[in-house]
Amino acid sequence: MKIFISGAAGFIASNLSEALIADHSVVGIENFDPFYDRKIKEKNLELLKLSPNFKLYEGDMVDPVLMNRIFNDNDFDLVIHLAAKAGVRPSIEDPEGYVKTNINGTVNILEAAKKQGVRNFVFASSSSIYGNNKSIPFKESDPVDKPISPYAATKKACELICNTYAHLNGMSIACLRFFTVYGRRQRPDLAISKFTKMIDRGEAIPVFGDGTTERDYTYIDDIIDGIVKAAKYTADSPDGNCEIFNIGESNTVTLTRLIELIENAVGKKAVIDRMPMQPGDVVRTYADVSKAKSTFGYAPKTDIESGIQKYVAYYREMKK
Repeated sequence: MKIFISGAAGFIASNLSEALIADHSVVGIENFDPFYDRKIKEKNLELLKLSPNFKLYEGDMVDPVLMNRIFNDNDFDLVIHLAAKAGVRPSIEDPEGYVKTNINGTVNILEAAKKQGVRNFVFASSSSIYGNNKSIPFKESDPVDKPISPYAATKKACELICNTYAHLNGMSIACLRFFTVYGRRQRPDLAISKFTKMIDRGEAIPVFGDGTTERDYTYIDDIIDGIVKAAKYTADSPDGNCEIFNIGESNTVTLTRLIELIENAVGKKAVIDRMPMQPGDVVRTYADVSKAKSTFGYAPKTDIESGIQKYVAYYREMKK
């Protein structure tokens, strides 16, 4: 297949692209947003650029002219839309930027796909949509009309737009709600990568709240497995179908326990800078993945203990 992947140099997309290029042709777009150092994303692309099955367009998905040109120049079988302005806390400071990129960018990609008759589409949504959901674990059928950050609101809006495009244009779309993804190439602003580096350097780590907040941490290989299986599902689904799936590990870990695991893997004790909970942060995320399991065989394999060990090994390799 020829596959279009947005955000191709990012954490999830670069790992996914590497998993796909052995058997498929991948065309990516990347705008090298200054949210973090461009050099990190350039490094993410090093192996991909060696493959004749990978092509990169540098540009922004908010540019409809560019998106139409990319789709006119290629005959895509599948779209995997991973690009977004990420982060709950930054979205509170820049809601307009998040709306422009996440919602308008998604519409531009859907429009380009519609015009070229691309039927199969996978959209990366987020567990942030659930907010402080009281029902545990989180199910796709739970009400999600009370997001507590602009980031979460944009992801919910994009799910609704995906449903509209599927209905009107006969597309088959899977919206995947990712739960706290971690692993090799994780963004430097995220807790596991940030804490690992700071604990290793003996720097104080910022801990928001009393350490009892819980997250459903999902290893990158399980996320990739979920995306690939969801894409196969959309290919076999009827026209006009849009489904939402949780992609998580289905296990919660407290912030205190996470820090302990990183301490053990790094071999150093953390210096903790205790801070108040931040606006937009949720108390808990916990995925019910039974729908993804029964629908397309999603089966997460990496528990948090082994996942942290793998991440710290990767961190040490990158330090060399």
